[in-house]
Amino acid sequence: MHVTKHEHACLRLEREGKTLIIDPGTFTSPLEDLHDVVAVVVTHEHPDHWTSQHLSSILDQFPNIPVYGPEGVVRAAAGFDIREVSPGDKLEAGPFSLEFFGGRHAVIHESIPVIDNVGVLVDDEFYYPGDSYAVPEGAHVKLLAAPVGAPWLKIGDAMDFVLEIKPQRVFATHDMTLSAAGLSMGRERLSWAAQQNGGDFVALDPGDSTDI
Repeated sequence: MHVTKHEHACLRLEREGKTLIIDPGTFTSPLEDLHDVVAVVVTHEHPDHWTSQHLSSILDQFPNIPVYGPEGVVRAAAGFDIREVSPGDKLEAGPFSLEFFGGRHAVIHESIPVIDNVGVLVDDEFYYPGDSYAVPEGAHVKLLAAPVGAPWLKIGDAMDFVLEIKPQRVFATHDMTLSAAGLSMGRERLSWAAQQNGGDFVALDPGDSTDI
């Protein structure tokens, strides 16, 4: 599997000539050179994880592909045909196997309602939790996309998340709210956490890729 990090939380996964897109939101530049997209996953309804412009652009190029998201996304993206998924659901999208975990967004503040959120495990080897620390129980994660900067995120909690999952490799995502200095510090902390269980950290900037 070929994994490309785009700005903020957007990810492009490619396998056997097919493409899966995850969380194309407001901080993400227009996605170019897309090939054979088979599905889109939107982990939750916040606009930094999806926009109507991104979805419309993808669906114009690849009509009738499924867009998966939890109930909150179904409501927020009412103009689109969103296929609702919940924690525990498993499905196939082209050559990709998807399994969903979690269910709720991390708490930002007691004054802000907690919304639906699903983490997605792809082919039992790549995991992205959306805006949560949901753990894919029983999975042996080869590559983890770990959030590193957010209003709900404390870096110590992000480190504990990596320590619990014990991935072979990890890279930082959800990072557009950080300065260059803040991103560097966050990457250092995630790198330390990965190394405690024999894993490695991969520094990916927007447009960079790695293979599993």
